[in-house]
Amino acid sequence: MPRTAIVTGGGTGIGRAIARRLAADGLDVVITGRRKQVLEETAEELGVRAVAFDASDVAAIEAALPALPGRVDVLVNNAGGNIFRQRPTPAEGDLAGLRDLWAAQLEANLLSAVLVTSALTPRLSHGGRVISIGSIAGARGSGPGGSYGAAKAALHSWTGDLAFELGGQGITVNAIAPGYIEDTEFFGDDGPPAERRAALIGQAANGRPGRPEEIADTVAFLASTEAGNITAQVIHVNGGAFRGR
Repeated sequence: MPRTAIVTGGGTGIGRAIARRLAADGLDVVITGRRKQVLEETAEELGVRAVAFDASDVAAIEAALPALPGRVDVLVNNAGGNIFRQRPTPAEGDLAGLRDLWAAQLEANLLSAVLVTSALTPRLSHGGRVISIGSIAGARGSGPGGSYGAAKAALHSWTGDLAFELGGQGITVNAIAPGYIEDTEFFGDDGPPAERRAALIGQAANGRPGRPEEIADTVAFLASTEAGNITAQVIHVNGGAFRGR
């Protein structure tokens, strides 16, 4: 019987690359996300299965559970993203707007992982893997406002706590913190402006952007039997833009 994997936010970008790699490694992969059409197109191309739901919506998660595998060997919490692209920066003194922005960041980038993992914990196999996609911003901040970096920092912290909760079952729990990765929707369809892109690449020791496939390769290793003694870690994959020490 093949091992099973669920990849949230699996329709595009990093999630798509992860699903492709795990399927190529012989896992039975299910991708999830909010955009049904995008998911189904990706699923057909990759030869995986799609289950559409919002990973931050409790009712949607509960409704989707019957369609998800009864045994989960690998859970990849990739859903999340840059809420700033979807919401305007609140005006100074707009506390309600500020609260809504922070709540949206936490829902998208922290609670999505917490809720899906909690719902699927009874289905995790002995020796299973939980892998969450964090961010370099969780270690060094995300600039003005700080809500995205704070949400990813919380995800990193939760990862360590969860590792101790599940470790007795042989389950490992880790996070991967990418730096600047091209060919994703993080900066929108056109990517960052040229000046911003150059600055991000300039921060890397190897002088180039990362690729979704490199995050997928790291997921594949953490999902493997060879990584059985790696848990409660944040693995930085950023070309040296942040030195994880």
